[in-house]
Amino acid sequence: MTDEIAQAFRHPSERAKALAGDPPRDRISMTDHRREVEIGAFQAERGITQTVQFDVVVEVETRAEQAVDDVDRILSYDTIVEAIDAALAAERVNLLETLAARIADRILAHPLAARCFVRIGKLDRGPYVLGVEILRNAPPMRGRLRLLPDDAPHPRVVYLSSEAIARPDLPRFLDRLEEGGAPIILCVGRPDLPAPQAAHAMPQRRIDLLAIEQSAWVLAARDPRCVVVDSRTELDWAMRHGQISVWAPSKLVLDAHDGPGAFVRDPFALALWLAQAFVAVEVLAFGAPADIAAPPGLRLTRRDALAPPPDPVDGSPAAS
Repeated sequence: MTDEIAQAFRHPSERAKALAGDPPRDRISMTDHRREVEIGAFQAERGITQTVQFDVVVEVETRAEQAVDDVDRILSYDTIVEAIDAALAAERVNLLETLAARIADRILAHPLAARCFVRIGKLDRGPYVLGVEILRNAPPMRGRLRLLPDDAPHPRVVYLSSEAIARPDLPRFLDRLEEGGAPIILCVGRPDLPAPQAAHAMPQRRIDLLAIEQSAWVLAARDPRCVVVDSRTELDWAMRHGQISVWAPSKLVLDAHDGPGAFVRDPFALALWLAQAFVAVEVLAFGAPADIAAPPGLRLTRRDALAPPPDPVDGSPAAS
């Protein structure tokens, strides 16, 4: 067997190594991922599911050491899983080739993905595996990484003042919020305690952001559904999996190219910025200051700190 033929039958990870450029790119992979799928062109394959195995290798544009241990600067494994989920959920397909191409196209829409190997095999058709493998390169022109993918869910951003955080009916309050259906991101005010004062504006901004994060942890301690997150990758994952997030703002605010402004330190103003960036369905504000207006196109409902949530609006974002 020639080297070329032997290489064709190797695992995608081995083929990626053999076809690597100079210098080689870093790779991430997901192997032996099995799903029950209705797929096939024959009548006997309709109305039944088959065990299908997915092996995916993605070459990435960045090197691991450049990511500085930051989940927002790498291509997450969730990108691969979500590409498979989305391709399977879109519609029934007849051909493995079609399914593989849709998965690869979705992965390569990510700005850090450079090349993608996708191998899919049917495991139930006999004492063998029937499969297909494709290799695709990223399109030459792509925009910079957006805050969230185009198909990300639209959250309901809920601002809670320190008084609202301490409300005695917090579990029932969260129950009501969850009834709305949209993913929940909780934003919090600073504690009702004097904060240290710095002589310059930028150090003071960091102090104020850290004070907000103190309130986030206080809220998280009151109900196990409230999980403190600070990266866009975690926020996206939480929204897709029905987790209530409590936003710790420092990382996202300080890393953003189009952030809320160098001197914006008010917690409610930051909550409105986050709602705009994530194309929120609405903002519910409990105990928010009255002198900060919502930007045009953002649906805002103000309530007293201890008021019950209003009836949820529909799940579509307000027009921008």
